[in-house]
This record gives sequence, structure tokens and C-alpha cells, in this order.
Amino acid sequence: MTENRNLIIAIALSIAVLIGWQYLVAGPQLERARQQAAIAEAQNPATVPAAPGEGAPKAAAPSGGAAGVTVESRDAALAATPRVPIETAELTGSINLVGGRIDDLRLDHYRETVDPNSPAIVLLSPAAGPNGYFAEFGWIGGAGGPPVPGPDTVWTLEAGTTLSTGNPVTLRYDNGAGLVFHRTIAIDEHYMFTVTERIENTGTAAATLTPYGRIARLGEPHVAGYYILHEGLLGVIGAEGLHETSYKTIKGDGEQRWTGANEGWLGITDKYWATALVPGKGPFDARFSHADAGQGLYQADYRAAPVTVAPGETGSSESRLFAGAKRVEIIDQYRHTLGIKDFNLMIDWGWFWFLTQPMFYAIDWLFRLFGNFGVAILLITVIVKGIFFPLANKSYKSMSAMKKVQPQMQELRERFADDKVKQQQELMALYKREKINPLAGCWPVLVQIPVFFSLYKVLFVTIEMRHAPFFGWIQDLSAPDPTTIFNLFGLIPWTPPHILMLGIWPLIMGVTMWLQMRLNPAPADPAQQMIFNWMPVIFTFMLASFPAGLVIYWAWNNTLSILQQYTIMRRQGVEVNFLGNITSSFKRKPKAGDGPAPPKPANDSKAPAKSKPALAKPAPAKPAPGKAKS
Repeated sequence: MTENRNLIIAIALSIAVLIGWQYLVAGPQLERARQQAAIAEAQNPATVPAAPGEGAPKAAAPSGGAAGVTVESRDAALAATPRVPIETAELTGSINLVGGRIDDLRLDHYRETVDPNSPAIVLLSPAAGPNGYFAEFGWIGGAGGPPVPGPDTVWTLEAGTTLSTGNPVTLRYDNGAGLVFHRTIAIDEHYMFTVTERIENTGTAAATLTPYGRIARLGEPHVAGYYILHEGLLGVIGAEGLHETSYKTIKGDGEQRWTGANEGWLGITDKYWATALVPGKGPFDARFSHADAGQGLYQADYRAAPVTVAPGETGSSESRLFAGAKRVEIIDQYRHTLGIKDFNLMIDWGWFWFLTQPMFYAIDWLFRLFGNFGVAILLITVIVKGIFFPLANKSYKSMSAMKKVQPQMQELRERFADDKVKQQQELMALYKREKINPLAGCWPVLVQIPVFFSLYKVLFVTIEMRHAPFFGWIQDLSAPDPTTIFNLFGLIPWTPPHILMLGIWPLIMGVTMWLQMRLNPAPADPAQQMIFNWMPVIFTFMLASFPAGLVIYWAWNNTLSILQQYTIMRRQGVEVNFLGNITSSFKRKPKAGDGPAPPKPANDSKAPAKSKPALAKPAPAKPAPGKAKS
């Protein structure tokens, strides 16, 4: 059995990795349905950050709708309040003049399905409609101080008509007590808003106010629920570093608070989209919180250092809001040009980012050259095979040598069938003479594991792979192969259950895996042979629900491995009989206990006839199965 140890370990490692992976990610399937949350109530239980020295947060009552009335649809909620349009190359939406919120945003370059005519992705929505999700900026006043604008404040448009790249808009509010508030909102060509707050003190007393920003989400959104992907509240807060908090955790454990941070950002992330607040210069306090009032509220907020404005003077505060798609190139650009600390961590590269990020950059570079992510995956597979070519060559040479000495190994098993210790000693001596390493066959599998993981992560978390087509029926490399053998690949008008979605590419992967295993030394043990023959079938069903890009990679890698191993075996003088190996897989294996029939006595036909019947004698004991008579 030692000569088959490499096969056993390789199979065990493969099963452990893929079955464990399947269990951890709960049978990966890509998210297809939009979140469904309850309709927002008239009195939104949102909160703003507590001012210094305050205990419980101050409750706000943002209506978001006309006269605080909750409406039944998003369109009705948008029509219920005065608004300023937002129009850029990538975004459309509006700013709500009630509260001065950014609560209407659509990502026009991204659709809900692969159909280009499907609805655009809706990121932000007003609080008075379903799935309320918005960003808000403002000031916190001290106890007994002058009134400040709140969620129900109606702002007026002071400058600009439509918010677009290079064309900011300014909102104005006069509190009637000596303070005039100005809010200027600008946007770049992608997803970054810059919000500048100014206060004019026309009164006779100094005013001290604390600037804040918050992102609020009403109701718990639907999440993919995968172990390898974080969805919920996240941020990089000063020296504290990255914080990731799920909806379930913040709901159960209560708020999280950090004080005195000098740099960072915080917000809420989905799989492909995110909103994030980037406070301006100076220290700020940050918080993740949840308020349970019917549908619930999830909030990421900050408050900056207080600003004191003397009579006749002007005070200001500036911050930024990211609201859009988590495109790697754009996120990296903001990190470097705006100096946002660790902004790239908004994309969940995972613990093995040192593998995942280089894998993405390599695939993305090849995509820019050839214009197809599927082709890029095929080429990156060739590159990876080239990098590990010497290691794989050594492994395949050892496996070829083992296959070449199969007759000698079988002879040793038969010669020392009753002495297992001596059998193993002779086999080890044979390995030493022929310079064979029984464990060398494990290396190709071990090398594939980190590559498999990093490619899976890239396909799963990067928006660049979302709805990326290959050729033919594969229109989304990040989704499973949509075909299935159980309806004859679409010829029968029937949609099988998900477990039966066994597409063309998973079948190709299974066949190539089976052919590759036929090149390996055949195990002698019947149990090992059964595993050897059934492994491709198991893997085919397991990988059927994985992203098509990953299955294409595995099938192509198997094909390259077959060519490489076949060439090495021929050079080593090993006979490669594909047809014989394949047909041997279907032959009946001998059952345990089977053995040769007992030989007949050589003189049976010449036995003398008896003249008279002899007394009956007990029949001799039959030999045990598998043993000849002595």
C-alpha cells in the first residue's frame, strides 16, 4: 500500500479542501434576489452621535416624506419631497431638500441581471419608502443652544440646479436665531461626494456646534451569508485598524464606539457596493449602532471636533462620502490621491490577500490585453503551470517511475503475501533502487490549493468579474454554469432543482479529471480503486454550483496536466494505454475471499472401480476458500 500513498493523500487532501470549503460557504451560489425589507415607519428611529458629555444619543425623527407620512413605494417617496437632481456619467439620483440628505442613488453602469435592459442597481433610497438607506450630514447643538437643522428641516437651493461632475450645488437654511447654514455638495466623475458645511454667525453670541455624518440603513438587508465574505458595517478607524461587524453581531452585542481617531473611514458594505464616510482633518469619534424599533436601524456615524463660531465670523467642516461600486481601480485611486487610510480594505480580499490581490491584478492585466476575463483565466492557468513546471515535472517523473515498476511491486506482494513487514521492507528497497518518492504525487494537488482559493476569492468578491462573459452560454463567469444535463441542456422546457444543475463545463471538468487519474498508477486495494473511480463524479457534482470561471480553470488545468504527464511518461519509457486504463475501470473487481478453485487430484480418472459398496466414511474437510488442498 505504500506505493499508493501518494494517491491516497492527494485524494484525501482534495476531498478535505473541497468538502470543507463547500461546508464553510454553505454551498456557494451567487446572490440573485434583491433585498426585501419592511416599509419604513413614519417616525424613523434614527439617531445622531452624542455630543461630548452627553449620555444617551439624541433621538432624531426624520420623516423623509411629506408631512412625515410613510408611503408605499420608492417612486412615491421620491415624489413626496422637493429634490435636486444628480446626474453624472455613472450615477443618477437626487438630493432630498427635506433634511438635505443624499437618499436617492442609482448605479447606471450596473444592472440587476446580465440582461442589459434589466433595472439599474439602486443603492440609496429615501427613509419613507421601502429599503430606506441614506447618508446625512449636519451639526449637533449644545443644550439650550441655538437650533440646528435636523432631518425635517426644509433647505432651499442657493446655488446650482443639478449636481454633476464639476457643478456643485449649495443648500441654505436660516434658523432665525442668528445662524445661517450652507451645505455645498460636489461630486467627481465616479462615486466620491465632497460635503462642505459652513456656518455664518449673524447674531451677538458665539455658537459652538459639533459636525457629524451618518449612514443609516432601515431593516436588515438580505446577505449572501458566506463565511469568506463580509457584509455589514465596516471601517478603518485610526490606529484601531480594520473593523468588520455583521448585522447580527451589532444587533446582538450592542453599539461599538471609538474615540480620538485622526484618520480613517467607516460605512456599510454589500458584496459589490458600499457607502463610506471619510471625516475631514482632525480627531473624530466613530460608532456602529443598532436601534430596534419595528424594522430596525443599522447606522455608522462619526462626530468631529466642535467648531466655535464668534459673532460675525464663519465656521466650516468638510467630509467626504463614497457611494458606489467597489471597483478595484477606483478604490485604489481614492486611497492614493485622497490619502484615505487603507481604503483598499473596503474590498474583502480576506486573510490571504497576498495571494488574492496578485491573482486579481494578473487576471485584470490579461483582460486589458485580450478583452475577455475567461481568456484571461485560461492564460493565467498556463502562467501558473509554467511557474510550477519544475516541481510538477519532478512529481510526474516519480509517478511515471512508480507505474513502470508496477510488475515488480505486484511480484513482491505475491511473494511476501503472508509477511507484511517483509513486503514493506522490500517495497521500500525497490523505491530506493529506482529513486522513487511515493509522496511526490501530492505536490501537484498541494500547489493547486492556494491557486484554487485565490481564484475563487477573486471570482466571488470582485465586481469586475460580475456579469463578465466568456463564450457561448457562459455570460457570467461569477455565476454557476446555467446549463444542466437533466433537461438536455435546455432542450426540455423544465428547470430542475438546484442540486441537479449539472452543466456542460462541470461535466468537462469531471471528464478531464477522470482521464488524468487514469494516467496514475492503479491502486491494488479494491477500496482505493473505488475511491479512485468515483472521485471525478463526486467532484463534478460538488463544483457544479461553483462559479463557472473556477470550473473552466479546473478543466483547463486538468487538460494541461494530462498533456504534461503524458509527455513525461512517454519520455520515461512508460507505456501509456489510455483505452486499457479506461476499460479496466469498468471490469468487475474480485470480491474479498475469492480465490482459485481447489485443484483436482491428478489420478481421479484412473481410480479403480470398487466391486462392492464400502462403508460410508466421513467426507474430508473442504479447504478454506482461496487455499489449495495439501
